[in-house]
Amino acid sequence: MPVTALISAKSSGVTATALALALASKRSSLLAECDPAGGTIRAGLLGGQVNAGFGLYHLARAERTGPEALANAFASHLYHLDQAGHRKLLPGLTDPAQAAALARTWPALADVLHVMAQQAGHDVYIDAGRLAMEAGHLHPTFTPAPLLYRADMVLLVVRGTEQSLSLARHVIPSLRTALHEHGSGADSLGLLLIEEGAFRAHQVSASLATPVIAALPYAPDVAHYLTAGGRPPRGYGRSPLLRHARTATEQIEAAASRRQLQKQYAPAAPQLAGILQRLNRQQPEGGGQHG
Repeated sequence: MPVTALISAKSSGVTATALALALASKRSSLLAECDPAGGTIRAGLLGGQVNAGFGLYHLARAERTGPEALANAFASHLYHLDQAGHRKLLPGLTDPAQAAALARTWPALADVLHVMAQQAGHDVYIDAGRLAMEAGHLHPTFTPAPLLYRADMVLLVVRGTEQSLSLARHVIPSLRTALHEHGSGADSLGLLLIEEGAFRAHQVSASLATPVIAALPYAPDVAHYLTAGGRPPRGYGRSPLLRHARTATEQIEAAASRRQLQKQYAPAAPQLAGILQRLNRQQPEGGGQHG
């Protein structure tokens, strides 16, 4: 199953989108709230049910002890979003000042998340928050760069508005370069469109020269509930947002699978292709075998 990192240029609804995907997935799912600016699900959707003694920050100390300690801490800091335990949440930071302590934890956490995806069969979603850049590079503290580099898919969440597209247009080249140089490849980058505004998916894709992998309807009432909590809006369980989110999870999986196949069947290097061409020219006519 894929590990998908969600990020935005500025306030495009990453947390609500990540929650919708995790809740709508047809398989077991895990949402890791890894926004260095601080998590919002603890005080929002969970209504303060989870205190500061639980969550992402406590993995930093465990990682310094070793991989086994990190794995145990990770398992003990997962919160179940449903009674059956199929929807899991790693709650985020309670204070942005904690982000610096996680700088050396991100790579080890990336390994754990891939184990959850590949061996435990979970759809894994990472809420990476707002993209922070420094001198054209991903900021080492305010963006969980190692998680983006290791992700199977990195989805920039955008809205179909001129303002959102303008902001995205400025960060995409640097993000694409970073994924090419340090990540799994520039082709891991895609868009997840929130259908607010005049621009449709094909227009957004053409404008940003980046494929729209999935789209979700603009649903402010449901999105507000997912981020702020309180009483769910009427018809929440059958809402278009959750129905389309399930389709989106399948589209994301399909895109990740295509990437994996392309890696497995990558074209031969030019010099090897030349060798194959010469060998083909030397094949005896009729395809007979020498005995």
